[in-house]
Amino acid sequence: MAKPRKLILVTAPHHPQHKLWVQLLEEIANEKGLDKEVRIEDYVLLVEHGDTDDLGMAWLPQLLVELDNGEIKLLLSRMPLDENLQPSLELAKKEVMKKLEEIQ
Repeated sequence: MAKPRKLILVTAPHHPQHKLWVQLLEEIANEKGLDKEVRIEDYVLLVEHGDTDDLGMAWLPQLLVELDNGEIKLLLSRMPLDENLQPSLELAKKEVMKKLEEIQ
């Protein structure tokens, strides 16, 4: 079975949640011992492997994982909100870790 090799964050520095997504990438990569890559506005990658709307358009940021067999899977496309409707790094981390466990 394929194993996660590298986390890929597709983002834009001007996005309001950019720093939060970078922090998420750093924390998960460090905990899981995975390589990490930040791509700026790589919409082609997201249209092929990420989340898109009903017109086929991708949005930023999104977190993906590259497996050791070359396959790329989506981990997170929207930052979850807490009970105060604020972006939650903790909830995002739980969701990503769960998906990584399911892959392995």
